[in-house]
Amino acid sequence: MTEVRQPAHRLFDGVFLAPDPRNPNKRIIATVNLTPGRSIYGETLIPEHFEDRKVELRSWDPFRSKLSASILNGLKTFPFSSASRCLYLGASTGTTVSHISDTVGASGKVFAVEVAPRVARELLENVVKYRKNVIPIVEDAKHPEKYGTVYGDIGAVYCDIAQPDQTEIATKNCNEFLGSGGFLFLVVKASSIDALKPKNEVFSEQVRILRQAGFEVLERIDLEPYDRNHAMLVATRKPG
Repeated sequence: MTEVRQPAHRLFDGVFLAPDPRNPNKRIIATVNLTPGRSIYGETLIPEHFEDRKVELRSWDPFRSKLSASILNGLKTFPFSSASRCLYLGASTGTTVSHISDTVGASGKVFAVEVAPRVARELLENVVKYRKNVIPIVEDAKHPEKYGTVYGDIGAVYCDIAQPDQTEIATKNCNEFLGSGGFLFLVVKASSIDALKPKNEVFSEQVRILRQAGFEVLERIDLEPYDRNHAMLVATRKPG
């Protein structure tokens, strides 16, 4: 009997749980490829039919992307929808940036901040060159007033910078750019903040800092087994 292939299942706008081509019994996270035929970091490209149209999905590796790991660990909030705008702090070479680029689509924007010139060059060559919705900003996230090229209503600030004051840097950027009703996605690396404290104590401290800064923390997701000593905090600014 021929095995029937299970179709992809939509999780969020532009994000799917799809059969793994290498293992039909396994399901993987994937996004609709904005640049069909082109991969960014060696990810699998998967042809798929969805709602009577052909699309190409890109597998989204949770061991290389903390946002993908968050989805697999139960993330409920996902504001990176079609035509939305995201300010991304700590873009690195663009793995997660490229998947957010997929989900916001050609009408959206990802403002990608990366301080290291060598890393930023890789971002430019591998991602920005082929994705017109990614705007590179080679600046220190500690100084959002220097960006200059961020515009429009920013619906989400995504922060993945391994600094002791990462939470303060994130809130400073939110105060500068985050629109009303927008979301902060803060990746907390416990060992970068305090290597001697238990990770959950560090995570709780960052929640407290966010609350003191006027944010309501909606989700706290431990990223094990994909990333040790990491958590994703999802917050929104309290009204008033």
